[in-house]
Amino acid sequence: MGLFDKLFGSKEKKTVEVEIYAPLSGEIVNIEDVPDVVFSEKIVGDGIAIRPTGNKLVAPVDGVIGKIFETNHAFSMESKEGVELFVHFGIDTVELKGEGFTRVAQEGQTVKRGDTVIELDLPLLEAKAKSVLTPVVISNMDEINHLEKKTGEVVAGDSVVLVLKK
Repeated sequence: MGLFDKLFGSKEKKTVEVEIYAPLSGEIVNIEDVPDVVFSEKIVGDGIAIRPTGNKLVAPVDGVIGKIFETNHAFSMESKEGVELFVHFGIDTVELKGEGFTRVAQEGQTVKRGDTVIELDLPLLEAKAKSVLTPVVISNMDEINHLEKKTGEVVAGDSVVLVLKK
């Protein structure tokens, strides 16, 4: 640390490591395998997808719920470190007009990791949705220096799916 840094404060922001936990129980799948180009080509951000076995979408980090879609199939949130996340249950699930989804949390609500955001009727969604693969993406990738993706089986709110440096 130089003299000017001591006098005026360093211009460099400290790197923070942030762990993103599974918003849903199931198995991690590569984002590139999601049958929707918006996700597979990382147009909205990079991350992973989960093939679900659970019946709840939970907050993957401590933070604030941003938007919950009117049809309750997706939500965005921001972690306390400023990481912007987007969780989208299934593909083309907006066409179900909310069927199979029950909103639990509210927009603007402060949540802790593991708090339920949306409850789902998984058997109904498996029968009616084009795909139940659930993308979990970081939407402000321009602020992320490093992204590590985990693999395997995950438990909602307990298993780390992404580790990133911001």
